[in-house]
Amino acid sequence: MSRTHTPVLLCVLTVCITSLVLAGTDEAQSDDECADLNNYTFLEYRQQRGKVQVQYLLLTRRNMDCAERFRHESLSETQQPPTNFNISRPTKVIIHGFRITGSRPTWVRLLARTLLEAQDVNVLVVDWIYGASFAYNQVVENYKEAALQISVLINQLQEHGCKLQSFHFIGISLGAHVAGFVGTLFEGKIGRITGLDVAGPLFKGADTYDRLDPSDALFVEAIHTDSDYFGISISVGHVDFFLNGGKDQTGCARSRFSSVFSYVLCDHMRAIYVYMSALNGSCPLVGVPCFSYEDFLQGRCLTCDAFNGKCPTIGLSENSGISISPLPKEQKLFLLTTSSSPFCTHQILLQVEVSPLDKSAEVEVTLVTENQGTEQKLPLRKDTTVYSVVMSHPFALCEINSMKIKNTGNRFYRQGDIHVKSVCLSEIPSQSREEPLCVNNIDIRRGAPWSHDFVQVCDSS
Repeated sequence: MSRTHTPVLLCVLTVCITSLVLAGTDEAQSDDECADLNNYTFLEYRQQRGKVQVQYLLLTRRNMDCAERFRHESLSETQQPPTNFNISRPTKVIIHGFRITGSRPTWVRLLARTLLEAQDVNVLVVDWIYGASFAYNQVVENYKEAALQISVLINQLQEHGCKLQSFHFIGISLGAHVAGFVGTLFEGKIGRITGLDVAGPLFKGADTYDRLDPSDALFVEAIHTDSDYFGISISVGHVDFFLNGGKDQTGCARSRFSSVFSYVLCDHMRAIYVYMSALNGSCPLVGVPCFSYEDFLQGRCLTCDAFNGKCPTIGLSENSGISISPLPKEQKLFLLTTSSSPFCTHQILLQVEVSPLDKSAEVEVTLVTENQGTEQKLPLRKDTTVYSVVMSHPFALCEINSMKIKNTGNRFYRQGDIHVKSVCLSEIPSQSREEPLCVNNIDIRRGAPWSHDFVQVCDSS
């Protein structure tokens, strides 16, 4: 990112990321009622100027709908009522990012509930804020204080028998760097850190001591969805999932007439909702290792041989399903998603070989399943005869009923026939047992679309 864009971006951050903020103090609510994320008034913000305030909300399967305010003293045998925290269970620690208002985002409780539905664990929501600062850069300068306070609690929990390996930190945006610094303080012995669209501004060029990196936990993963604005564009974990290239997400508005909220935050927030969807386990979100998104889209990365054939997945499986040792570092993984939950799609590799052309041309390939079609335009050049592109299709390869091809070349001059030597479809990551669907020797005339029906049955095994 250029230096000229930084002040503008920080200004936008200050104005727009209100939904990612959770503020808190210990005095806001009594202990005899459900604890909640605090929403300071402006005067209350001013009273906290220059101070980092941290509180902890505990949710378990015993109190999923009524959060308990949690302190170290909560583990005392004399504490009444007794805490729901179970030392023998793993603990998920959710750390939000920067915010400047008192809104209470619904996604915090949704994420906590989804975690509890997936596993019987303790969920600690870290509710933190830096004074009355309305400037992102001032909060960044003081985020380590929040990490220090969190580390004190972790130390106290260790004294009661909790193991560092049992902690899984889930940091959102700036919260991912807070989690990373907690990991640094414990010399990387924390079990796991998940960064959800890790904050980028003021961190991309930072030393690893000051930002999330693979040394901060036994396993560090990151999900990137807005790396061209609020998120970070570099790899920061053992594995980094770049959804749709990590920048523009499907379904997020790209019009100047769209609201500031939807334009600025949709990409950034997508990481949270994709992660929650993955926790539900309704369909796998699988990353394919590749050098770049462009290489991935051009079909140059088809397998997960680097992981002994088993691709990493987003979710709660140990080390994202990675079994190789030692673990990789800063491994980029790419995958396509849809615009809504459960976000899963099938990645279909389209490979086309044509006879040499006298003029540039274009064909449109449509995959059809149950009357749902996915279109892909493929520009053809005079100097190239073989083309590959990865398409997103809502159904598996074995469920594709038909394929259509149209000659959609330039309307201002007569486009000649296009001879297609072969067109093949295969699903990635590729399965060795699955043969590609291929059709050979096709003549595509302008104004005369070609179609071919497939008769196939999915293997139930």
